[in-house]
Amino acid sequence: MAENQPIPQSQPLEASQVCNSAGGFVWTVDDMDRLRRFLCLGSETGTYYCKAKELGLQNVECIQKLIEDGKGEDVVKEILEYSVEGRTAKQDPILVALVQCARCEHVKVKQLAYESMPKICRIPTTLFQFVEYVEKLQGGFGTGWGRAQKRAIARWYNEKNPRQLAYAVTKYRNRNGWTHRDILRLGHVKPKDEATGLVLKYVVKGWKELAGSIKEDEEHNDAFKEVLTFLKDAETARLSTDETELIALVEKHQFAWEHLPTQFLKSIEVWKALLQSMPMTAMIRNLGKLTSIGLLKPLGEETMMVCERLRDENRLRKARVHPINILAALNQYQKGKGFKGKLIWRPVQMICDALDDAFYKAFKFVEPTGKRFLLALDVSGSMSCSGVNGIENIMAREASAAMAMVTMRTERNHYVMAFSDHLVDAGINANMRLDKVVETVSSIVMGGTDCALPMIHAKEQKIPVDVFIIYTDNETWFGDIHPTQALRDYRQAMDIDAKLIVAGMSANSFSIADPADKGMLDIAGFDSNCPNLIRNFALNLV
Repeated sequence: MAENQPIPQSQPLEASQVCNSAGGFVWTVDDMDRLRRFLCLGSETGTYYCKAKELGLQNVECIQKLIEDGKGEDVVKEILEYSVEGRTAKQDPILVALVQCARCEHVKVKQLAYESMPKICRIPTTLFQFVEYVEKLQGGFGTGWGRAQKRAIARWYNEKNPRQLAYAVTKYRNRNGWTHRDILRLGHVKPKDEATGLVLKYVVKGWKELAGSIKEDEEHNDAFKEVLTFLKDAETARLSTDETELIALVEKHQFAWEHLPTQFLKSIEVWKALLQSMPMTAMIRNLGKLTSIGLLKPLGEETMMVCERLRDENRLRKARVHPINILAALNQYQKGKGFKGKLIWRPVQMICDALDDAFYKAFKFVEPTGKRFLLALDVSGSMSCSGVNGIENIMAREASAAMAMVTMRTERNHYVMAFSDHLVDAGINANMRLDKVVETVSSIVMGGTDCALPMIHAKEQKIPVDVFIIYTDNETWFGDIHPTQALRDYRQAMDIDAKLIVAGMSANSFSIADPADKGMLDIAGFDSNCPNLIRNFALNLV
């Protein structure tokens, strides 16, 4: 990969700057901003210059420092907000940060973290992950189960409606080597009522022993009877050999595919029944499967239903579907084969178009500002080497193009350029399909990164700009002029109080924006709240 030479060492080094691994001077990121980047971007994939392990250590250290500085409660509130609002593509960074707060020595922080756990770990999968991370941090199975953790675990089971709890424990029976039986045994959970007790007994004893313990002449409330019927039917479905019986049970209880025997997961009729009540995230995840078996086909009834759901903003937001996950689904679906395994299909264009629309709808609705935007996409070599938070098949280059399109569709007054060690027209517009945009930007091959170029170019060409947005992977090399100085030169030359927003695609500790300048802002590129944040910053609302 071609890289420019570092700036001359005679250039003065300000106290708030450090030298990055690529040789240029950049601003350091404060710990709270680093936390936000970690929550949105994680550290699973690393970057061209910084490996995932190094990033992970940096982010763990920043959380610990925030706790020690008395900001632990603020950390937990940030974690909860990002999780509940669906602002992150993956739950792993959320859980890592939560566990660190839950296992710290600060009582109030610990208490708040455990109180937040049931709200963040909404399904058994994330509950099992949380427990697994606690065990790894503590160093062994069953260690660290103090009163705070036991109370949090008990709340997780007891705060759910008994019928919802029955559905959860039969759908997600185990993950990562953990079962509900393990959790209940270590947590010593006492049920809040007899219906919840019925579910917990089913988990611990199994259906056969549970059914044998219930006497026909005993009086039970409606909740108990409802749960008992559900558990009985779930067990019937799990062991069924009759497709007609299975479909009837799916329609009766809205069972998921995890409730069913494996041999029926090639049946079009069974998947047709499952699709009627399939959650949004599961539907998106199974588009390839549904196409491969022939259920989704051009102009088909089920295809039109799926497309309608994908374009439903309320469904997308209620399901907390993150835009980057839709981008990954579109990318994978268009390939016509699974990332792993032997599953293949012929993509249906209607589905591709609906996924394209869904990507934009998954962001929070934002009204345009009317400001003049210059969008600059980093297309340097490192953009094709930095991955995206554990999302297969997406690199920072493709993701930055997609994120820029969101701004382009929100703001009419925009000018888009691509840059590395020089500037070119990006060749994209707001009317293009997402896949065409990604294809166009990916074809631009350049060298190193000079993040000052957009401001230098706008000054030289006398282009009136209110807001510069740089979409980069945060590999912030620059040339003879610091980007912050280039912005100040632009402001003075054009007499415009221009702002600079840096949307980073990786979670490293470096920044372009000067934290002391209120007209500069760093944001995590894959925060689903990005368009709203950009709007508010452009209008001086933050």
